[in-house]
Amino acid sequence: MAADHLVQRWFVLTREELPALSGARGWPVHLDHCFQRILLDNATGGPWRKAIAAPAYRHASDAQLGKAISLGEAAIAGTQDLAVMNSRSLAWRGKLKR
Repeated sequence: MAADHLVQRWFVLTREELPALSGARGWPVHLDHCFQRILLDNATGGPWRKAIAAPAYRHASDAQLGKAISLGEAAIAGTQDLAVMNSRSLAWRGKLKR
């Protein structure tokens, strides 16, 4: 189970910070659960439910949630491309639109 401070950071990041930037950045998603999917999938290297029981914030390890948070923070900093991470996530799930 992830530490309380990681869970708090996770929710601020995915429910407030990333959605607030979505329009200005032209990101393909704007809902909190979409950011959570993208970040968790990229942190685990595939659909997160194959690596973490739901709900992820409760069952992810510190390392898994920490990596997902780092990816989100990197997207905010502009050092990770959120659209690329989204495409990768959708491809893993067989939902990539061509």
